[in-house]
Amino acid sequence: MSTSSSTVSSAPSDATAAPAAYVPPRVWTWDTANGGAFASINRPIAGATHDKALPVGQHPLQLYSMGTPNGQKVTLLLEELLAAGHTGAEYDAWLIRIGDGDQFGSGFVEVNPNSKIPALLDRSGSEPVRIFESGAILMYLAEKFGAFLPTGAGRAECLSWLFWQMGSAPFLGGGFGHFYAYAPAKIQYAIDRYAMESKRQMDVLDRRLAEHRFVAGDDYTIADMAIWPWYGGLSLGQLYDAAEFLAVDEYRHVRRWAEEVGARPAVQRGRIVNRTRGPLAEQLHERHDASDFQLRTQDKLSAA
Repeated sequence: MSTSSSTVSSAPSDATAAPAAYVPPRVWTWDTANGGAFASINRPIAGATHDKALPVGQHPLQLYSMGTPNGQKVTLLLEELLAAGHTGAEYDAWLIRIGDGDQFGSGFVEVNPNSKIPALLDRSGSEPVRIFESGAILMYLAEKFGAFLPTGAGRAECLSWLFWQMGSAPFLGGGFGHFYAYAPAKIQYAIDRYAMESKRQMDVLDRRLAEHRFVAGDDYTIADMAIWPWYGGLSLGQLYDAAEFLAVDEYRHVRRWAEEVGARPAVQRGRIVNRTRGPLAEQLHERHDASDFQLRTQDKLSAA
């Protein structure tokens, strides 16, 4: 079993590894030059930047998202629900290009005032219901269809791990991922700090999966669907090109679980919905019908 005492290699030493000491001003002001790879879309205020209505398809569930780890959580669940025979889970998945600022359009902000993907509209009732935050969407859908969320003590365990993911992944994504892959300079302290925390979290998960087939126990649940795109992706070498740096092979129980979950047909479908990176055959920019997986991936559209 892996341990949290593993040594974390430092970032390569160079002129940017030890920046000059920063003295905070008395009042912080926004400087767009300090945003790194995301400077064009980061800002210290909320609200819409432009008017743009959201498209609406034919299905009861309208998903507005992008195939990032947070976006994948919801499409994994929707595809699992459909595979389990819940026909009411048919959905339209519309691509929100966050690099272009689509999340700041007025229609999207009406669904999610926090301007983050994913966001869901349930139009199956007399009035549309909006749900934002990926964990809330998973709970809403699991309760709506009575699937992938146990009852009793199993429910408590599942939700504990779901909220573990919601609280932990920002350290992996916005912390380690940002400073390791996207920040304008390699800051050793920041990379070391978040690498340490990312490895600690992988050790938490590895210890749990050493004793249980799935995260919440014997059953596959929304906790697995929430955790797999982040920590399963890291284990399988799909995040930040950081598998070697973080020595993810140490976490063999996570790897066993990641491979099992990743082999599920619904997961293989769900992970490519609204995806804009990677092989063209693994990019389905929009999903409106089950046949889209065979007919409308980017490799098919590019060859047409």
